[in-house]
Amino acid sequence: MKGDNLPPRAEVVDLFRTNNLQRMRLYDPDKQALEALRGSGIEVMLGIPNEELEHLAEQDSAYASNWVQQNVLQYSADVKFKYIAVGNEACPTTNDLKLDFCPHILGAMQNIYMEVERAGLQDQIKVSTAVYSAVLSDTYPPSNSVFNPSVLSFMQQIVGFLVQKRAPLLANVYPFFAKLYDQNITPEFALFTSPSADQYGYQNLFDAMVDGFYYALEKVDASSLDVVVSESGWPDAPDSIATTENAQTYYSNLIQHVNSGSGTPKKPGKPIETYLFAMFDENLKGGDPREKHFGLFFPNKQPKYQTNFS
Repeated sequence: MKGDNLPPRAEVVDLFRTNNLQRMRLYDPDKQALEALRGSGIEVMLGIPNEELEHLAEQDSAYASNWVQQNVLQYSADVKFKYIAVGNEACPTTNDLKLDFCPHILGAMQNIYMEVERAGLQDQIKVSTAVYSAVLSDTYPPSNSVFNPSVLSFMQQIVGFLVQKRAPLLANVYPFFAKLYDQNITPEFALFTSPSADQYGYQNLFDAMVDGFYYALEKVDASSLDVVVSESGWPDAPDSIATTENAQTYYSNLIQHVNSGSGTPKKPGKPIETYLFAMFDENLKGGDPREKHFGLFFPNKQPKYQTNFS
């Protein structure tokens, strides 16, 4: 939504339905989007911005109660909420400016869950948080993966909550960034075009990254948890890796892979619930210039790539 040229929310919901996109991730409770989603049948992952976590974690849960009332219960009769993502990539890694948010995730999750439970929606709406690959260390081979020591205590608490409430861990998985920062990774491995598996049985980087989370979870007694890929994508500008051809290849092969139901080497035959990032390019997004170019559609709602979502 970080663009000044994007179509109205209601038209975006129609675009989802036209393309048989049955689930949507919102990064904050945008009122116009939630209104547009009424009666659509689209399942929603509703995000809570990191900046709200400290208030939501307060011992007096009035802030959390009001948040759930205003952003969930006001719409839940005809909007199909599936997950509440309490923070996005809010856990710290070394020298990470997001350090301030992580201590509040667990308390915020607990308070949000309590309000969801009070409304009797705890079986329909799962409360979790979205993490990213930087919370893992020693990720190759994937079986060596562990939670980074700098976040281990936080992740143990978060994962313990998820196990207790039978909610999945949400993980943002980006072979693009892994390839960008590691020249030992081949483009073929990152783009699902490798002709054969490596010595550890992996034919693509996406599976290896997903399994890294599963192996790390196993080592903190959370082997029962599912991993939902809450973001994955590939930009089409502005460098030699971020090209239209590579983005087309990645999205097409990722969709085909997850829709095949083949799973990963660690979880064969287990479907990988996956959210594509993102619907549109975001011309107002700051930071790395590549961040502006992850869209699957142009602002005029025409597809950027030849993609069959089903």
